[in-house]
Amino acid sequence: MKSNLGTIDRTLRIIIGLVLIGLTLAGVVGVWGWIGLLPLATGLFRFCPAYGLLGIRTCKACNTKP
Repeated sequence: MKSNLGTIDRTLRIIIGLVLIGLTLAGVVGVWGWIGLLPLATGLFRFCPAYGLLGIRTCKACNTKP
């Protein structure tokens, strides 16, 4: 798995994931808030499978072809 997320993209995914999980644990949103695990995981692993399938890279250092 080669990284395909840039710093801003990665940071936003982690923040959004943590906010959704926090809102779920606080009882503000329903069970659907656990979907926050997905952006959190992609941010932590620096890899988005959808980006891989579509050939998108937001990482400037990753924009060179292998």
